[in-house]
Amino acid sequence: MKNANRVSWIPFFHFFFLLVSFKIFLVQVVIAQNTTIPSPAPVAVNVGVVLDFDKQLGKIGLSCINMALSDFYAAHASYRTRLVLNPRDSKMDVVAAAAAALDLIKNVQVQAIIGPQTSTEANFVINLGNKSQVPIISFSATSPSLTSLRSPYFFRATQNDSAQVKAISAIVQAFGWREAVPIYVDDEFGEGIIPYLTDALQDINVRVPYRSVIPSSASDDQISEELYKLMTMATRVFIVHMPPSLGTRLFAMAKQIGMKTEGYAWIVTDGMTNLWSLTDPSTIDSMQGVLGVRLYVSRTNELENFRVRWKRKFQQDNPTIVDAGLNIFGLWAYDATFALAMAIENVSMGNFSFKRSNISNGTDLETFGSSQIGPQLIQALSRTKFKGLTGEIEFVSGQLQSSVFQIVNVNGNGERTVGFWTSKAGLVRELKLANRSSNSTNNKPNLGPILWPGDTTSPPKGWEIPTNGKKLRIGVPVKIGFNQFVKVTWDPNSYSATSVTGYCIDVFDGVMAAMPYAVIYEFIPFATPDGKAAGTYNDLIFQVYNGTYDAVVGDTTIVANRSQYVDFTLPYTESGVSMIVPIRDNKGKNAWIFLKPLTWDLWVTSACFFVFIGFVVWVLEHRINEDFRGPPLHEVGTSFWFSFSTMVFEHRERVVNNLARFVVIIWCFVVLILTQSYTASLTSLLTVQKLQPTVTDINELLKKGEKIGFQNGSFVEGILKGLKFADSQLISYRSLEELNDLFVKGSANGGIAAALDEIPFLKLLLARYCGKYTTVEPTFKTDGFGFAFPRGSPLVADVSRAVLNVTQGDKMKQIEDAWFSKESCSDPNASVSSNSLGVESFWGLFLIAGVASISALIIFAAMFSYEQRHVLLRSDSKTSLWKRIRMMSRIFDQRDLSFHTFRKSELGDKSGNDCVHTISIAGGSPNTNCPSSPSSYSNQTEQDFLFFVDQGRAAENGDQTPSGVSSPEIFPSSGRRSIELTNTQEQSV
Repeated sequence: MKNANRVSWIPFFHFFFLLVSFKIFLVQVVIAQNTTIPSPAPVAVNVGVVLDFDKQLGKIGLSCINMALSDFYAAHASYRTRLVLNPRDSKMDVVAAAAAALDLIKNVQVQAIIGPQTSTEANFVINLGNKSQVPIISFSATSPSLTSLRSPYFFRATQNDSAQVKAISAIVQAFGWREAVPIYVDDEFGEGIIPYLTDALQDINVRVPYRSVIPSSASDDQISEELYKLMTMATRVFIVHMPPSLGTRLFAMAKQIGMKTEGYAWIVTDGMTNLWSLTDPSTIDSMQGVLGVRLYVSRTNELENFRVRWKRKFQQDNPTIVDAGLNIFGLWAYDATFALAMAIENVSMGNFSFKRSNISNGTDLETFGSSQIGPQLIQALSRTKFKGLTGEIEFVSGQLQSSVFQIVNVNGNGERTVGFWTSKAGLVRELKLANRSSNSTNNKPNLGPILWPGDTTSPPKGWEIPTNGKKLRIGVPVKIGFNQFVKVTWDPNSYSATSVTGYCIDVFDGVMAAMPYAVIYEFIPFATPDGKAAGTYNDLIFQVYNGTYDAVVGDTTIVANRSQYVDFTLPYTESGVSMIVPIRDNKGKNAWIFLKPLTWDLWVTSACFFVFIGFVVWVLEHRINEDFRGPPLHEVGTSFWFSFSTMVFEHRERVVNNLARFVVIIWCFVVLILTQSYTASLTSLLTVQKLQPTVTDINELLKKGEKIGFQNGSFVEGILKGLKFADSQLISYRSLEELNDLFVKGSANGGIAAALDEIPFLKLLLARYCGKYTTVEPTFKTDGFGFAFPRGSPLVADVSRAVLNVTQGDKMKQIEDAWFSKESCSDPNASVSSNSLGVESFWGLFLIAGVASISALIIFAAMFSYEQRHVLLRSDSKTSLWKRIRMMSRIFDQRDLSFHTFRKSELGDKSGNDCVHTISIAGGSPNTNCPSSPSSYSNQTEQDFLFFVDQGRAAENGDQTPSGVSSPEIFPSSGRRSIELTNTQEQSV
């Protein structure tokens, strides 16, 4: 029993021993592993930080950089690299920043530098990084000029200032401002944005009349002096680009001198908008109504959590700074550090050492080496892409890409968002509307309510006449003649202008009175000290271009070359340049004037139609009307006589054919129109013959070498020279009286044969000297008189609208009556034109007459052919076509005894008053008891033809003898037709 119990414990003991042995083995294995394969230590990578630690922005940046490293390696504890920060203080000095960067590169051998803080400092540091192959990552250097360095080792982890100019120009365009003045600091930061801003404004036709440059170390007096200069200008839209330290002083001085009142518009770039939280709260009051532009950063939970953590840590590290606010530069510093840590980790297998320089005895700038990991590191940075606190972080050509800008308005103790700008939608009130169409049906800006300077919600118009500055200096021309337009009255003792009057002056006064606001101005004659004209009109216009005058008022014509220097308003007079010549009296000197009412083509056409109508009437009347029968010459004369006598409606011949009557009625109507038109035209020629110009074509003057006049100082001189007139042919005049005297002298006696001038001046001459002159071609097109202002002046649009109101109202009529009513003439602009009438005036009448006549001929020919169809259709093949035509012509030449005009003569035949010649069948001689007719003679050679005709007509009437032979003699009767070969002849008693 005991042996049995001892045996049962043996297996259990063995199992327990094996279990303990295995556990001991496992523990030894783990201990062996921990002691033989230790984990590698992270690689320390030196990174430099160059900031101004005396400024709050530098402290905020360093704080965010430290937090970024802590957050990054807390989330990625297993990464093989660790960034080691080596901070250096730039002390807001370019040399100090460069020295700090040089020390970091040469002595510490940093693989990258975060900073420097300003664009001016970064300019030199970037060159150091490029030489040493050390990437420079700046989160606060925003100047676009840094991009021009084209360094692959410069990464801008902030917003390029040039990206915001489109948003600024969109604001200017939305409110319709035509001018804007940039105010910027005189350094790398301020000057870099100006070319881009100017281009953006010019793209929307906004003029930049002045650039205000403020030195970075400017005193309050210097700032005030510059602001006072801006006050004297008309522009009231200012775009401020400078750091907050200088910008707050600028706004404080602007408020002090009265430039923060109603009518002013101030826009600040993100250089100030991003750092409002760092400014003294007391300066906010001077910035009321200012619009600011900055990059939009969406509020996320990660951003809010970081903001809370940062504020707690920053307060612990800087207990002396109270109410510090996190700005976007701190966020960019955080994201830049994250990007650098990710890129360093991606190249962790590379060589982080420096390659020494081969130069041994050179300067510090020549002897520092270059980073061997640099080329790989910049490629890793370019590939880095992640979502940071400010949004998507990705470097494209070393630059961060922007998408949305926020528009804020300083109101009360803080700011209020009034809209956004995106590259696709432009200005939008709410960001969720950015994907919708930006085209608005009204002209109002797509922004929220804005409080402008002066506590007003009405947008400034962008400019105004400075009341505390100089008045508008209006230049006026000095003229000896044509004082109805502009007249300057001088004090004979002091040669100072006492008054400026005239038509143009009154129009300008009326236009200024119609403006929607008051404009203060004064007229300044363009004259020499002795009261004479100081130059031509072009010289006067140029005075506006160079700033001597603010505008020009007078009889200044709008022409193309002048518009290159000034902007003209809409014209207020009619336009054009024409030629004026004297009138000569040719009455009674032309013996052939009766031919001039009609042109030669109309004379020939009329004569042809007279002949044609006579022929048509003869054809229609020859067989049935004794008036159109007789010897050939008699018939031709009768036809012409009848046709031409219709001109005076004295035709005595009877017309018995209805077709001929139709033709004559149409022709009489045509003749009536022709004669009446001829009479009216001849009367006009005999009356207007006095008004014939001495010259009708300007080319005649060139060919003959005649002299031509132009108004002194006018642009017309250039037109004449362009027409190839020699200087010896050009004579200037100054007044109407002088022009008249030149015409009286004539070209041969030192005068002129013609003058070229603008229509308003010519109308004045024609009105004063009625009946002596007239205008002729050519007329050169111009745009009339207009007021000249500097190019881009905002006054031009308002003045042009006022010009329309004045010229379309009663005011213009009153002004014209006041200055030109005394110069009146019944027909001051009498001009001569040709009174000759041509075929083009009557071709319709001739067409009607021709169609009627030809239609009548066609109808008559058809009827005649139908009656004589047995002749044309004769089956006898021996008769040729030409012989048939001769047969038809002989039939046409005989009387148609069936017509009613000849039936009345039958009674006379029965009483023996008429003798009828007949032809026998057998060819016997005709009856010769009566004398022969002068119009017709028997033809004994064509007996067969006459027999055939008689047979055909007898067959038509059913009269045939049994043998088929006609009776020996044929006499006309009511039941039988015959062909009369001779005319009847009355027997004298």
